[in-house]
Amino acid sequence: MSELTRKIKMQEVALVEHLLKLAGFTSADYPIREDVVEYEGGKMGSISMGDDPNLYDGDLVQVEYIDSDGTPVVITLTKDSNNKLLDLDFWKVDFSKLLTYPKPHQVNIRPLDAGI
Repeated sequence: MSELTRKIKMQEVALVEHLLKLAGFTSADYPIREDVVEYEGGKMGSISMGDDPNLYDGDLVQVEYIDSDGTPVVITLTKDSNNKLLDLDFWKVDFSKLLTYPKPHQVNIRPLDAGI
């Protein structure tokens, strides 16, 4: 695996805290780890905050964001079967590189069953 562990960035902490709030939780309910792993070398912005991706146990909240090139991005905060944060997953609908990392006020909550 070529992913590298690094310290979580302040902009990521701010976004995760905002997403937890939107889901009705706080970082006391789901502590935010200091060390994360970037997926795809950071291309889309997705990070792992858990120990084992195979322990996926559901989405806490999903939001939409429009990147600076006008392309929609779906951002999902997930949890694992140990009730800990697992991933902050970014999916840019055209699979291109994320150009501008979203600020909390730039995301809009989206129903978990919404389509693109």
